[in-house]
Amino acid sequence: MTPADTGASTVVDAAPAAPAVPDSTGSSDPSDSRMAPGGPGYRRMSFALFLAGVATFALLYSTQALLPLISGDLGVTASDASWTVAAATGGLALFVLPMSALSERFGRRTVMTASLAVAVTVGLLVPFAPSLPALVALRAVQGAALAGLPASATAYLAEEVRPRALVTAIGLFVAGNSVGGMSGRVITGWVAQEWGWRVAVGVIGLVAVACAVAFRLLLPAPRHFTPGSLRPRVLVRTVRDHLANPLLRRLYAIGALFMTVFGGVYTVIGYRLTEAPFSLPQGLIGSIFLVYLVGTVSASTAGRLVGRLGRRGALYLGAGTTAAGLLLSLAPSLPLVLLGLVLITAGFFAGHAVASSAVGKTAQHGRAQASALYQSAYYVGSSAGSTVGAVAFHSGGWAGTVGVGVLAVLGVVVITVSGSLAARRAAGTLVRALSLPR
Repeated sequence: MTPADTGASTVVDAAPAAPAVPDSTGSSDPSDSRMAPGGPGYRRMSFALFLAGVATFALLYSTQALLPLISGDLGVTASDASWTVAAATGGLALFVLPMSALSERFGRRTVMTASLAVAVTVGLLVPFAPSLPALVALRAVQGAALAGLPASATAYLAEEVRPRALVTAIGLFVAGNSVGGMSGRVITGWVAQEWGWRVAVGVIGLVAVACAVAFRLLLPAPRHFTPGSLRPRVLVRTVRDHLANPLLRRLYAIGALFMTVFGGVYTVIGYRLTEAPFSLPQGLIGSIFLVYLVGTVSASTAGRLVGRLGRRGALYLGAGTTAAGLLLSLAPSLPLVLLGLVLITAGFFAGHAVASSAVGKTAQHGRAQASALYQSAYYVGSSAGSTVGAVAFHSGGWAGTVGVGVLAVLGVVVITVSGSLAARRAAGTLVRALSLPR
């Protein structure tokens, strides 16, 4: 793919790669021992990471569909209750970089296993939180524990899967996120309607335990991992190198902005649907999250989108679909609101899968740190979206939340356009340099 296709600078794309594994890009090269679709271990690996994605999102957003019930039970406002979501995503954003450093030293599978073990243990304690501050504190610890999953999983895939299959493999992991987010919200919605929000989050904790056990049993041992250093100086230098890369900076910003939309919409939607003219019961509100199935499809097909439209084209499509969904959701009609949520979900998951896989392809060293920076930005966007979206809803209703989302989508478009312009300038400079007499 040329620089013009990706929005990357010519210098980045032309730089010599130094991967720790063979540099084949063909899925049929017999010298490349990494996994590929149809090959040994690929299906087990895909299913294991799919389950890890299910557990991560089910736990991370286990309180999101229950916010109206939490508000009523604990006597707090929507913006206060939203901190049960923001604390978890904020904890993940804060700890994802340190956890990625641990994965460079102790291995991706080890860190992912330990992270899930701690997160599910905390998940079983959450139902017993006596107050909002205690609940928020437990959720922050849970988010910090889950920080070992996203960056380590992406780095594992970048090392163990052949490059041509990477977007598809990461798309399947992201699809697991969407299934986890959907099932967690649907299950909690119906369980909470009968037995309350505490029993609902306890059930999610048990589901996550099952996913964690299956993940550890199924995930193949890494074959291409090389332990790195835990020295702070090495970590700082790696992070500085990634932040100096203009393409990576753009991808980090795009991930944060997409997640700002998503976090804001799904934090607030429960409050909107409990009010007139909808006045839906908690079980039906939880079932609204079945639209996450659309995200499962759009994330898993991200590789084909990039193949047809290029990276920039896929990002424009994701942003446009998300914006259309936001505007459609303003209608006072439940079918139109649902259609809007479908479009928002499809656009978000497609954009996220494209951006996160581009990070894995762009980083030539310290892939866990590159992915960790993306995840940190991504979940900072989630925390910001949850908080700002709730505040906007409190002050301006659903239109306020939609306004925040539209601004974030415009940011995605502006950043993608600026990347295209930078790529064209870099390509023009290279052409002029090559045309000079020698």
